[in-house]
Amino acid sequence: MKHKVKFLIITLIAFCGIAIGQERLIQKGNEKFESYSFSPAIDIYKKVLEKGYVSADLLQKLGNSYYYNADYKEAAGIYKQLVSDYTSDVTAEDYFKYAQALKSIGEYDTSKSIMNKFIEETKKDGRASAFTEDRDFMSEIEENSGRYTLGSFEYNSPYSEFAPSFFREGLIFSSDRDTGNFARYRHTWNAKDFLDLYEVNADSSSIENVKKLGENVNTRYHESTSVVTKDGKTMYFTRNNSEKRKTVKDNKGIVRLKILRAQMNEEGIWGEIEELPFNSDSYSVANPALSPDEKTLFFASDMPGTLGASDLFMVSINQDGTFGTPVNLGSNINTEARETFPFVTSEEILYFSSDGHPGLGGLDVFATKILRQDFSGKVLNVGDPVNGQSDDFTFIFNEELRTGYFASNREEGLGYDDIYSFTETKPLTFDCLQKVTGTVRDKISNEVLVGATVKVIDENNVELLSAITDSDGNYNLELDCNKGNFVRALMEGYVPFEEYIGVSDGKPKIIDFYLERDRITAGFGDDLAKLLQLSTIYFDFDKYNIRKDSEVEIEKVIAAMEKYPSLKLKVNAHTDSRGTEEYNLWLSQKRAESTVNYMIGKGISSSRLVSEGFGETKLLNECEDGVKCSAAQHDRNRRSEFIILE
Repeated sequence: MKHKVKFLIITLIAFCGIAIGQERLIQKGNEKFESYSFSPAIDIYKKVLEKGYVSADLLQKLGNSYYYNADYKEAAGIYKQLVSDYTSDVTAEDYFKYAQALKSIGEYDTSKSIMNKFIEETKKDGRASAFTEDRDFMSEIEENSGRYTLGSFEYNSPYSEFAPSFFREGLIFSSDRDTGNFARYRHTWNAKDFLDLYEVNADSSSIENVKKLGENVNTRYHESTSVVTKDGKTMYFTRNNSEKRKTVKDNKGIVRLKILRAQMNEEGIWGEIEELPFNSDSYSVANPALSPDEKTLFFASDMPGTLGASDLFMVSINQDGTFGTPVNLGSNINTEARETFPFVTSEEILYFSSDGHPGLGGLDVFATKILRQDFSGKVLNVGDPVNGQSDDFTFIFNEELRTGYFASNREEGLGYDDIYSFTETKPLTFDCLQKVTGTVRDKISNEVLVGATVKVIDENNVELLSAITDSDGNYNLELDCNKGNFVRALMEGYVPFEEYIGVSDGKPKIIDFYLERDRITAGFGDDLAKLLQLSTIYFDFDKYNIRKDSEVEIEKVIAAMEKYPSLKLKVNAHTDSRGTEEYNLWLSQKRAESTVNYMIGKGISSSRLVSEGFGETKLLNECEDGVKCSAAQHDRNRRSEFIILE
C-alpha cells in the first residue's frame, strides 16, 4: 500500500511538473505573441501542441501568429481546428481571418462560407457591410485584372526586398540582405530589426550599384518605407522607436515605429534627422507618402481613433515645415482590419494595401480617386497580376511613364519578399459622374429657349456629349467629374456662352444660361417684340395706362435699349375691330404714347423713341367689322410692336 501511495505521489508531482512547464512555455509564447514576435511564438506554441496540450486560446494565438506571419496555409489549418473543436469560443475576428487565409490559398468557396459566418456574428462591422452589399466583388476584381504586365527587379536577393520609392533616376528600397535576417514581421507594428534602406539606379543591371544609405539614416535597428520630395532634398522614412542607440518599448513591451524626416546637405549626405511631432511611444506611425503638391503627408498608424489594426491618416505640412493635426481618412478607406502602405500619384489616385476590403487573399493593393481631399469615392481592387493569393504591398506608380513597382511574398519569388516592376497597359477607371442641369433663357426677355443645344467639351476642345432643351427650356447632362470640362449653350440667333467645371467631388450642379441675342440678326424694320418673345402688352378696357403685368414686358425692351445705346424704336399700337374706327385710332395712339412715356420715365431718351397708333387698320386676320370671331382671334390683333429704326 505504501508503495502504491508513493508511486501516486511521484506521478502527481511529475504531472504537475509537466503542467507547470507547459504553463510557463505558454506564458513565454504569449509574451512573444503580445510583442508581435510571431515567429518565436509559433515555435513555442507548436511545442506545446506536440506535448498534447490544446485550447481555444492557444489555437487562436497560433492561427493569428501564422496569419500575421503571412503563412496562410498553416493559419487556415489551425483556424479549421479551432472552428471544428471550439465552436462556442470562435470570435467574429477568427472567422474573418480564417476566411482571408482560405482565400489566400485559393479555397474561395469555403472562404465565402466562412465569411457568411463572420457576417452573421457582426453585421455592424464595415467589412460585413462591404460583403453584404449587392456587388459581385470577384467579378469586379476580374474586370480590373489584366491591366499590368509584370517585369523583374534585378536587385532582389534570397532575403527580403520591399518598399520601393522613387528617388532621382532610380529607387530607394528596404532590405535585410546585409544581415541575413528575414523581416517577416514588417506588416505588423513591431517590424523586425536590421532592415536598412538602399539606393539603386533602376536603369542599371549591376548589383554593384546597390548602395546602402549613410549611417545617419541606417542604424542597428529597422529602417524602411521612405518617400523623397521631388527636389530630392527631403526624405521621410520609418524607423524603430529608439533613443541613444537603444530601442524604446511601450508598456506592453512593444517597440513601436516612427516616421523621421531627413534633409540632404550640400555634400549630398542625409543629415539633420528629426522626429515628426505626432509620433508616440505608445502607438506606431509608419509608411509615409506625399501628395502631388507635397503639402500633405499620408501615413499608417494605430493611434487613438483608429478603426482597425492600422488605418490610413493624412496631415498637412505647413509652409514653415511644421505639421497640422493628423486626420483619419474615414471608414470608406479604413476597415476594422489593416490598411497600410499608402502612395499617391500625380493624378491624385491613392493606392494602398489592405486585408479588410474584398480581395484575392492576404494584403491586396487597392486604389481610389481623391477628390479635393474627399475619400468617399469607390475603392477598387487593382486585380491580377499585381494582386494574388499572397501579400501584395508597397505599390508605387509613375503615371507619366505608366510604369511602377510593388512588393510581394508570392511563392515564385527569389526571397521572402521581392520587388516586381510593372507596366500599366490599361488605366483604371473611377466612375465619377456629375449631374449638371439647368435652363437656357434669353438674357433680356428671360423667356426659356426651347431647342437650344448644350454641349460638354473637354479641355482639348473635343465634344463629348450634348443635350437639347425641352419645352420648358431645361437640359440634363452627366459628365466625368474626374476631368475638367466646358459646358456650352448654343442657339441660333444667340451668342454662345460656356462655363468651365473643373475636377470636382461629383455633387450635382445647376448651371442656368442666359444667352444674348446676336445683334446681326436684328435690323431695320424688325419687331423687337418678336425677337424678345414678348407676351401681349395688355391695357384695361377703354383705358391706356400701363398695367402691372405689361410693365414686366416693357422692362425687357428697356433692358435691350440700355444694352444697345444706339438702338432706336418706334412703338406701334394696334386694336381689334370692335369699336368705331375713329375711337380705335385714338385709343391706339394714346396707348403708344403711354408706352413711350413709361420708357422715358425709366431713363430712355425721348430722341430714341417714336410712337404711332394704327387702330384697326392693320388687322392680322379676317376679323373685320361684321365678321363673327372668337375672343382669341380678336386678341391676336390687339398688339404692340417695337419696330427697330436704327
